[in-house]
Amino acid sequence: MDLTIDWLRLAGESIGVLFLSPFLYIALAMVWWHSRQSNVLQRRLFHVRLRGTLPMTAARIVAGFIAGIALSALGFAAGAQLTASTLVCVWVATFVLALFKLRYVCLAYAAGALTVVQAVLSWTGVPDGDDTINRVWQAVNDIDGPSLLFLAGLLHIAEALLVRLQGSRYATPLFLEGKRGKPIGAYSLSGLWPVPLLWLVPATSNNGLALPWTPLFGMDGGPAMNVAGWTLAAFPVLIGFTDRTTSRWPETKAKEMAGGLLVYGLSIAALAAGAAFWGPLTIVAGLAAFILHEGLLFWGRLRERGHHPVYVQDGRGVVILAVLPGTPASEMGLSAGETVSKANGVRVRSKEELHAALQLQPAFTKLEVLNRDGNVKFAQRARYAGEHHQLGLILAPDEDAEYVAAPRSSSLRQGLRLAGARLRGEGARRSFGGSEEAVALESGPPPEKTGMSGNGVLALTAGTPVTGMPGEGEETAEQALGTTLAMAPKPVPEGLPPRSGRRK
Repeated sequence: MDLTIDWLRLAGESIGVLFLSPFLYIALAMVWWHSRQSNVLQRRLFHVRLRGTLPMTAARIVAGFIAGIALSALGFAAGAQLTASTLVCVWVATFVLALFKLRYVCLAYAAGALTVVQAVLSWTGVPDGDDTINRVWQAVNDIDGPSLLFLAGLLHIAEALLVRLQGSRYATPLFLEGKRGKPIGAYSLSGLWPVPLLWLVPATSNNGLALPWTPLFGMDGGPAMNVAGWTLAAFPVLIGFTDRTTSRWPETKAKEMAGGLLVYGLSIAALAAGAAFWGPLTIVAGLAAFILHEGLLFWGRLRERGHHPVYVQDGRGVVILAVLPGTPASEMGLSAGETVSKANGVRVRSKEELHAALQLQPAFTKLEVLNRDGNVKFAQRARYAGEHHQLGLILAPDEDAEYVAAPRSSSLRQGLRLAGARLRGEGARRSFGGSEEAVALESGPPPEKTGMSGNGVLALTAGTPVTGMPGEGEETAEQALGTTLAMAPKPVPEGLPPRSGRRK
């Protein structure tokens, strides 16, 4: 009973240290920044966003904390030789790798890189230097590669479950520039989760507590064998993923990615567990953490090749790229990948025709839709005064699309610039060596468009032409839309009264 109380006390003290750690709040800030960048990119492409930044950040933080509790329970069976200098090395390696590619914000990459660097330095030796170089070398030399890689494997198993649960839910629709410069629709499945951990580590003093069992990395041959006692180390880690698809539905892509991550996590954990008993396997596990992760991404991209994009306008109607939550389109059960072929009995093949057809029945909307399998279904709904001025459809792009997302695997510096968006075609090529906004200003205003903006978002308004400069921020685009609504002639309301005004 006294031992249980001692462990509960130690856990409480470690949790207090965790919430005083600046790394926890850096991790939370990075999750918020990742969610915000996704929304900024959506506003740049469509002038709307699917979800709020704070709700999406909160959902990922809660999921990450739940994963942290589960992994902390497994940590009592594994144990690890983790020190404060090791954790600092992991965070430094993570930030350095992120400068090259943003998707390198992953413990597997950091652990693999540190393990390889440690092996190389142990073979070649470190020349004599000042105290700083000696301290850095000592910190790298003290890293226990097998236990760190085992932790990375477990984190990827947790990541696989998080991708399966939240990957498709928070997938981001994109406009990409396809072959010969034609815009196509796509989805980016990405996520970043903060995972706080309480991990069992050998005590550095005589204050450690006894365990009635021997952890994996405390067995004979392990780095923490014959320790005097054990304690808890509290620290946060970041796990994340990113991939794109143009030929699969978001839920299908998320399922494939989750399966691949699960196999990857189990493989790395198995190699790391073997390295605890046979040292030469450590460098194999470190290289595998890098190579297998890159292979996993290559496998996903290889499956995309040879398949036709599904989020493109094909002439049968208007293809839906995404549906804004809580809008009329969402209530009618429309989903990404479906095609609206008729609206109010009128065949439509472009967003302008769809817009005109929806105005024929201001009080009611009836759509004929081809689902993902090509079968016809009908969706209908009354329209009420005072509702959102958009139906809630984000359509697959056409030639009017102005911005597209930058190529995948951009660096942190590139991600900060316009949230990863760039101008299409000639405007994008001319922006080389200068800002995209400056190129847009030199190009002059775009041709006037009546009734519909060229961003693929269907607005149920008819008004005066909207003109604007390419490269203006999303606030300017929304103000222009508001000006259109204000200047449009006010017809006699023909729709049903607001919901609140109807008799029950």
